[in-house]
Amino acid sequence: METALLEEKYPFLIKYFRSGIENPNKSIAHCILFYGTDLQAQYDLALEIARLLNCTGDKSADCGCLNCNWIRQNQHPAVLTISKVDNKPSNDDSKTVISIEQARMIKNDLLVTSDYHRVLIFCDKDKDGNILGLNENNFQEPTANALLKTFEEPPSHTTFIFLTKDKSDMLSTIISRAQCFFVPSAKDENRDFSLVQEVMNGYLEIDRNNVLDLYEKMFELTKENDSAEVLNQIQNYMAALLKNSLDNPLLKIKLIKDINAVEHAKDELNLNMNIQTILENLAFALVLDR
Repeated sequence: METALLEEKYPFLIKYFRSGIENPNKSIAHCILFYGTDLQAQYDLALEIARLLNCTGDKSADCGCLNCNWIRQNQHPAVLTISKVDNKPSNDDSKTVISIEQARMIKNDLLVTSDYHRVLIFCDKDKDGNILGLNENNFQEPTANALLKTFEEPPSHTTFIFLTKDKSDMLSTIISRAQCFFVPSAKDENRDFSLVQEVMNGYLEIDRNNVLDLYEKMFELTKENDSAEVLNQIQNYMAALLKNSLDNPLLKIKLIKDINAVEHAKDELNLNMNIQTILENLAFALVLDR
């Protein structure tokens, strides 16, 4: 995704990282975790962070310095993708995991000083090379543990970025060491929320004593409409609020939590849980978590 489009899709995230990188003290975290359903968007954001960290020009979207060009072509020597198929040592025949051998190679490579700002992007890939998220199966505890000290105290000018669908897919030892950011989907998906707008309008101000009223209204929607579509539109409604709330940090944090709560409800629906239980849990999460 081109830088200009990233800035349009993710103005808050780009502004946040650009401000931190342009700060003389480079105030962004050395461990960053992105989560959300759009893994390609996460990967593009990770490359943009790497570009801003290594740019020797004016850091503009169309900067033509050597580092920016390398990163756009995904050929920068210090910006590496770490996955079950990328950057594996020659003696490593593992095919389904980021291996301990890779962890050892990373640690050894980081002992060598570099003129660049090194960015290591941890993710998974499918057989066609599409970006997938990390989880406890492809990024297992022994490998993570082998790198924990490096994550805690990395060499200077080194940033680790982890990509995953849901934070619950990641080891707690990684989450505790990383600054986490929800990345909404940038795909051209249906953003309609007309079905739920009347029910969800003002949900942020609902009194705790009326939480069951919200549940009952959401449940009524599912009696005449597909439950998955109701949840999708609730999430679309919240995403629209988030887009217009970037200058309100507290509201932004609340909306991101609520979007994640709906994502959890969608996962429960996929597991064939009772829709009444799902919506009751969701209503309590939305109203009581303030």
